[in-house]
Amino acid sequence: MCNRSVQFIVARDPAAHFRFAALGSEAAQRLLGESVLTGPLPDSIALIEHGRAYTRSAAALRIARRLRFPWPLVSALIVAPRPLRDLVYDLIARNRYRWFGKRDACMVPTPELRKRFLA
Repeated sequence: MCNRSVQFIVARDPAAHFRFAALGSEAAQRLLGESVLTGPLPDSIALIEHGRAYTRSAAALRIARRLRFPWPLVSALIVAPRPLRDLVYDLIARNRYRWFGKRDACMVPTPELRKRFLA
């Protein structure tokens, strides 16, 4: 779903708010090292915003609020208790391939889209 997540965000982020990097990349490790992230990294998503790192449901909901309508409405779920939000997030993450499928190939980014990936 990582590849699909990037495609989903790109398609709904016409202002290009978001930049992308694989969590294991040097760019991500450098940024995460500069953030105040504590604990283990998630296996799917992290967001760094204003020098602070967010993971799991907090990252997903903060991303949703910057996307094109109607996705900012989903960000209202941030008021739900984090343990409950993360439980739902983890349920989706555990079942993502069963529910959404798995692709054998990744997208080839256009030169413009390639600029949004951190080196």
